[in-house]
Amino acid sequence: MSNACKSDSHVSVETPDSVSPDLQWYALMTCSRHEKQVRDRLVAIGVEPFLPLTRSVSQWSDRKVWKVTPLFSGYCFARFSLMNRLAILQTPGIVRIVGIIKPEPIPDEEMAAIMKISVSERHVESYDYFTEGAWIEVIRGPLAGIRGQLVRKDKHHCLVIRAHLIQRAAIVHIDMSEVILVD
Repeated sequence: MSNACKSDSHVSVETPDSVSPDLQWYALMTCSRHEKQVRDRLVAIGVEPFLPLTRSVSQWSDRKVWKVTPLFSGYCFARFSLMNRLAILQTPGIVRIVGIIKPEPIPDEEMAAIMKISVSERHVESYDYFTEGAWIEVIRGPLAGIRGQLVRKDKHHCLVIRAHLIQRAAIVHIDMSEVILVD
């Protein structure tokens, strides 16, 4: 496991002729700053990856530069069957499949929310996982159907969604006319 970040060998995943019904989303912990390489290597071995990215501005001494970075640093998501976990774990850059005792799938509702905010045209950034706030549901707009907590940040209303298994959260700016309060 300690050499996972140093090897560049590729591992192939053997898939049955039909699509396996036990495909689920899992969080993969990656080596530091290897998220994009892991995503590309997963594609190369036939595994469906998902790496939510965010854009941010960096101030250099002479100019501002836009950079694209992973929304959840140190993590990449992948959809696969646990029967293929050995091939996943042998993929360079992957440290482990996240779970408390054994690999645990990510609930479909959480993955759908993360995917929806990542393809929206809204400003999205990583956010502290442990926050307080009212639970809301978006009823209009490109984020309709997502539930999360309402917070205010820099005079803007924002929705916090959480990936409980990896204890990470993301925040997306919303308009209050798009949400309702839920229990």
